[in-house]
Order: sequence, then C-alpha cells, then structure tokens
Amino acid sequence: MSKENTFKKITWREVVFQLILHLLVFIFYTYDRTNRTFEFYHIIFFLNYAVAAAIISYILIPTFFYKKKYFIFTANLILLIVAVILTEEFFLEKVFFPNTKRSDTFPGVFFMLADILPVITILSGFKFTWDAIVKQRQVEKLTSHIQESELQFLKSQINPHFLFNNLNNLYSYAIEASPKTPVIILELSSVLRYMLYECKARYVSISKEIEHLKNFTQLNELQIEERGVINFLVENINTQYEIAPLILVVFIENAFKHSQSAQSEDIKINIDISMTDDVLNFHCSNNFVPINKPDNLTHGIGLKNVKKRLELLYPDAHQLKINEHDNFYQIHLTLKLHKIV
Repeated sequence: MSKENTFKKITWREVVFQLILHLLVFIFYTYDRTNRTFEFYHIIFFLNYAVAAAIISYILIPTFFYKKKYFIFTANLILLIVAVILTEEFFLEKVFFPNTKRSDTFPGVFFMLADILPVITILSGFKFTWDAIVKQRQVEKLTSHIQESELQFLKSQINPHFLFNNLNNLYSYAIEASPKTPVIILELSSVLRYMLYECKARYVSISKEIEHLKNFTQLNELQIEERGVINFLVENINTQYEIAPLILVVFIENAFKHSQSAQSEDIKINIDISMTDDVLNFHCSNNFVPINKPDNLTHGIGLKNVKKRLELLYPDAHQLKINEHDNFYQIHLTLKLHKIV
C-alpha cells in the first residue's frame, strides 16, 4: 500500500473524527487546571506528538504493520520516538525555555516516555480502531454480496430442475397426441413466466407465491389424471406479508415426482398452507410404496438448495421437519415472515 493510496482513502468523516480527537486530547493533556490557561508552547509541543502519531497512523501502520512486517515497523517506531524526544529536548526546550534549568537538564528516558507515549498511543490507537471498524464494514458488505450471489445461484438451479422434469412429461404427452397437451403448455408457460420474470427480487408477495403454487400444482395434477387425489388448502393468509420466492414449490415438486415414480395409482398428495400472525405454516405430504421408494427421497438437488436458501434467508426464523410415517413422506415448514415495506 503506497503512501498515496493511503491518503486517498481518508474520508471526510475520518478527518472530522481526527480533529475532534486531537482537540480533546490536547485539552486533556495541556490544560492547566490551576491557572485555567493554555500556553502557546503547549500547542507546539503537542504538534510534535501529533505529527509523530500521524506518521505512525498513516505511514508506518499501513506500510509495515498491516503487511506483517513487524520488525521493520518496530524499528521505525523506535526511531520515531527517539526523534520526538530529541526534537523536544534539544530544540523545543531550547527555544521556549532558554537559559533555564528545564532546558539544561535531561529528565531521563523513562520520564520522557511517560510524558510522550500516552498522547501518541491514544492518537494512533484510535486510528487503528477506526481502520478496524472500516475493515469490518467491508467484510460485512463483501459477505452480503457473496450471500446474494449464492442465493441467485441456488435460485437459478431450481428453474432448470423444474423445466427438465416437466419437458419430459410434456414430450410423452405430445408423443401420445394427448388433448391435454395444449393445457399443459399454457400452465407451464404461466409457471415459467413467474419463475423467470416475477420472482427476481429476494422477496415477493405471499399472495403471488401462493398463486404460483396453485398453478404449479394444477400443472402436475394434469399429469396424474385419475390415478390419485390432490388436496390443496389455503387459509388465513395475510397478503401484507412477503416470502422468498421458489422456497415452497420445491417440496410440492418433490411430492409429485416421488409419488409418480414410486407408484402408478392411488396417489395421495396433501398441501396445506396457513398463517398464524406473522408465521407461515406449510404442510406437504405424499404417499409412496416402500418397495419402490426412491433412494434420493430426502437428498435431491432441489431439497439441498432450498435448505441452503432457508439457512441464508431465514437463519433464525424457520423450522423444517422432514419425516416418514405410515408410508407417507411429510414436510412441515414454519417461516416467520415480515411485512411488505
């Protein structure tokens, strides 16, 4: 890090902060409480310390300390402190206190260090703290960008996954020249339009998401025909709240996929969505035949993605339970939602 780059990064907030800090330290260390006055030499002596602190803060620390060149940093720091002591004892003392005992005697290294180090340590120490705060903010901002990129990547994986499954089904219907093919195309178009254009934001209205789930369920229900019963129940939904898009659809997609792959008839899929205050309750269950149970029932790509998105978007505001009971694969998800701003 060059000196030029170091000074370019100084913001007006830092300048104001340093000015206030220097003023407070100057008042604290130079104000004569007995006479309640300031002497001009106090300013000059303090400037000697302030210049040294500035060199430490804006040259030595970024050039050596931050680059882990600790030996060079320490050596330069010692030389700088020596220069401050020599400047004070052999120049400033001679100028402001000529022909006095104060200018003719050297009080000692330890006495000088006790007088100089507190001021320099405070001034340069607060600069170090300021840099740490700025660095922390940069890390938080970078973490936010990384999280957003990861969420976009996870969301992009859902669309091809869904499209691949449904295009295979559409192909089989087209081969058979089924009259349901046009209806399936329309439903698929509606679902894809939502997934591609209406859910680019991190959160969408809960009413829009539920409408998408209904369309998605109807699309898959067309493929089941008379081979089972699909129940889709929605109640007590507060439209003032929003939800991360494409979270719930993965569970419904898995329910259809696993039911159809495990059995050819008597398919049962139950979807129940409700709200209690600001908490969304989502239940989804599907039956399966144990003999034909898919090996990846609980380890699909879509399920892994939705778990990761829940961890990122609702770290302390969700609870996901997945279990199998009486040949039923059951999902219970609770989400604490927030209102649309």
